[in-house]
Amino acid sequence: MAERVAIILAAGVSKRMNTRIAKVLHEVCGRPMLAYVLDACREAGISKMYVVVGFSSEHVKERFSDVEDVVWVQQKKPLGTAHAALCCKAHLKDFDGETLILCGDGPLIRSKTLKKLIEKHESGQSAATLATALLDKPRGYGRIIRDKYGNIQGIIEDSDCTEAQLAIKETNPSNYLFNNKILFEALENVKPDNVKNEYYLTDAVSGIIGTGHKVEAITAVSPEEAVGINSREQLSAASKIMQRRIQRELMESGVTIVDPGNTWIDARAEIGQDTVIEPFTYIHGEVKIGRDCRIGPFAYLRHGTVLKNDVVLGVYTEVKNTTLSDSVRVRHHSYLGDATVGEKVNVGAGTITANFDGQKVYQTHIGDNCYIGSGAVLIAPLEIEDDSHINAGTVVSQESINELGGKALKNVSK
Repeated sequence: MAERVAIILAAGVSKRMNTRIAKVLHEVCGRPMLAYVLDACREAGISKMYVVVGFSSEHVKERFSDVEDVVWVQQKKPLGTAHAALCCKAHLKDFDGETLILCGDGPLIRSKTLKKLIEKHESGQSAATLATALLDKPRGYGRIIRDKYGNIQGIIEDSDCTEAQLAIKETNPSNYLFNNKILFEALENVKPDNVKNEYYLTDAVSGIIGTGHKVEAITAVSPEEAVGINSREQLSAASKIMQRRIQRELMESGVTIVDPGNTWIDARAEIGQDTVIEPFTYIHGEVKIGRDCRIGPFAYLRHGTVLKNDVVLGVYTEVKNTTLSDSVRVRHHSYLGDATVGEKVNVGAGTITANFDGQKVYQTHIGDNCYIGSGAVLIAPLEIEDDSHINAGTVVSQESINELGGKALKNVSK
């Protein structure tokens, strides 16, 4: 089996998005779109990825500073996709394997599609294999040109198509697998003979065909995977598709989502079996929810939150960077931030942790089997012992506990 690497094109500037941020850093369900492409490559068995960056490259590198399987390649001028791939020549000129090329702004591509592309390439004798898509509305996509025998003759970019070619529904979502040496030979010969005066990667495919090499295609890309992102509207559409995927996977794993259309769950969230997510729940960031919990409606769970098993988090509750242990009840109208809450704690309606004094964020620690009365204000930094009982409307600080020796919190029977 041939060794394989990937080139991911992530240098583009999206004028239609009207942004100061690198396009591949725009988020889809809480993660930069580039992260999904990298994951798809990894899951398809690619161990080394060469990511071509340009606009705002330092921010892209910073966002992915913890990855070890990426080599960053700079494209100094945006001269087209073939030029971007050619920027990797110094790294890959002696590589005698196969090179996968993908776009960093295609977050919906699945690893199983890449595996099909690889299998098709390995089963034939082609110098290049494409994964294509059949689209009812192919506007904006390059068209696959075939002869009467079905052999690929080339790819024509949408802006260069004739009227007849615009009617072709087989499109190029830019998922390629090349023999590496043949690829770079072809890239050297690409000319900017097109409307945009750019070096097109599709012309490298035509060049490979022109030199007598075989190019094949497999129609393996679903219409939703083919969605590229060149505008805020397309970003929103891609996010909705990804959200459906996230929720479908959770439901298949045993999570009940009562109203998927009115629920938003971050791609990084983890949710345990037999947990119920009520409508209008918003889960953002790295959130972990255990088994047999009930969340919402109108609950907001923020980054860093951990709910253990059998937790009830009810209507109009917000939890941020907080751990709720087993069997905690926070049923309504409460805010818990930067806190740890022990087992079997009941948090009354309207309770808040005052965790920020205008300069610094402080922690609140609540022990097991505590009762927090409605409307309590817990001023951090604060530590509440096991079995404490806080009366409704009480303002609690560490100073008040120290002054009373804790008696004020334990004078009501549990």
